This record gives sequence, C-alpha cells and structure tokens, in this order.
Amino acid sequence: MIQQAYTLERLRGAEMTGTEFRKQLFTYLVLVLAFSSVFYFLIIKSGHLGGAGGGYVLGLMWCPAMAAMVTCKLNRRSISSLGWKWGETRYQVASYFIPLLYATIAYVIVWITGLGGFYDHDVAARIARSFGLGAIPQWAGILLYFVFAATTGVIRSCASALGEEIGWRGFLVPHLAQRLSFTQTAFLSGIIWSLWHYPVLIFADYNSGTPTWYGLSCFTVMVVSGSFVFAWMRLKSGSLWTGVLLHASHNLFIQQFFDPLTTNTGKTAYVISEFGAALALVSIVFAFYFWRRRGELPQPVPQAAAVSV
Repeated sequence: MIQQAYTLERLRGAEMTGTEFRKQLFTYLVLVLAFSSVFYFLIIKSGHLGGAGGGYVLGLMWCPAMAAMVTCKLNRRSISSLGWKWGETRYQVASYFIPLLYATIAYVIVWITGLGGFYDHDVAARIARSFGLGAIPQWAGILLYFVFAATTGVIRSCASALGEEIGWRGFLVPHLAQRLSFTQTAFLSGIIWSLWHYPVLIFADYNSGTPTWYGLSCFTVMVVSGSFVFAWMRLKSGSLWTGVLLHASHNLFIQQFFDPLTTNTGKTAYVISEFGAALALVSIVFAFYFWRRRGELPQPVPQAAAVSV
C-alpha cells in the first residue's frame, strides 16, 4: 500500500500542467484580494493602521494565510505542503539576524552622514521611564529596550508575521518555483507582496510623510529586493519559519527600534524607514548576494505530490 500511494502521488506530481499551475495561482491571488478587501476597507475608513487597536492590521496580515489554506482545500492539496517543518536551525538563526544586519548597516550610514541623528533623547527618556526602575541613564534604557525587543518583542511579532508568511512563503514561493526560475520566483513574489501593501500605503497612514510616488518606489525596491532573501531561505531550508523570523525581525527592529530612535535632521524621512532610500539600497546588495547563491538551491519537487486523498 505504501508503494502504491507513493507511485500515485508521483504520477499526480507529474501531471501538474501549466493550466493547473495557473489555476491554483489565480485562485490564491483572487482569495487574497477578496479576504484583504474587507480589512482594506476598515483600515482606509478609519484612516490609520491603529484602527480597532491594531486589530484591522492583524486581520489583514492573516489574509494570505487564509487564502493559502482555502486554495489547498479547493485543490485537494495537503496543508503540510506549506512548509511547517522547522528545518535546520542554522537557517532560522540566520533569518533572525539578517534583518538586524541590513537595518544596522542602513541606519549607521544614515547617522554617520548626518541624514538622520542618533538618538532621540525624548524617546530615550520615555523608554527609560517605562521600565519603572527609577532614574536610569538613557543609554541603559535603550540597551534594556533592545534586549526585550530582541527577545519577547520578536515572539509577539512572529504572531502577526506568521499570517503573511503562510501565504507568501508557505504557498506562493514554492508554487512559483515549480515552473519558474529562482530569479523569476523571487521577483514575481516580491511584486505581488509589495502590491498587496499599496492600498494602505496610499490611502491610510502606512507611510513616512514623503510624497506617495517616492514612498511607493523605495518601498517596492526594498520589498522586491528582500524577496530574494526570503525566497532563497525558504527554498533552501524547506521551512516557512525562515520567512516568519525574517519578517518578524524586520518589522520589529526597523519599526520599533531604529525608526523611533532616529532624529529628523531635515530630509530624514527620505532615507529612513521602509519608505526611505537607505534600506532600499542596502536591500539591493543583500538581494544580489543571495541571487549569486541561487545555484545552491535544491530542485523543486512538484507540489501536487502533496495531494490529500
């Protein structure tokens, strides 16, 4: 029976035609848009990402996951095909530190050049007071804040990042990799990922206050470049958890550590955050590094081999 099941699955894998590939991709994208449209409306109606105490954003971030699971169900694919296994720990550790590395490089450049200042003393004072330890030095408060952000903060960040990553790296990247090259897979998944953010970037307050065209451009370059890192780690490790850690680490360190501590020296909004030039340019370098290592990736196994019967 085991041998018969294996042969049947292999035959089904071989029958993943271009039509079936496009059908599953189309189904997934339509479902992502359908689920997301509810939260797009709520966020845009409220005017900001903090609507419902952040509940609207959390709901939006879980729409790719819901779309992936429904797509699997409709196409009789096992949910296990989404990459739940942990994989080699070294890839998970690397995924945690990579965003911290590229963010540090970008912001140190900003601080050294004077395009932004380090550090915002008002923010540092509030951070120090928040620990309730009395009159501790601001540098000690920043250090404690970093320690807690890098540990418990990342754990909380994973809860929201998981929703996106089940969809983008659990389903989309491996599916694209069945018939596309690594370059095409990383680029296309990055374009889709960036476009998905556009409604809240254009019509809500998910921006840094720069002109919309500028923020969109920098954000798109950063996301598409980052997708080369995300896709490489997902395909190399076979685990969607690399994407979860990359995503959680990126969101946490940039949005909650580096951005708040950077002071405005005039044109700072044009270089920091996910909508500035610094991260976009550094992300291109990281994308090129992982693109050069595309030959190390294993050959894809047809996803239809994971059909649930």
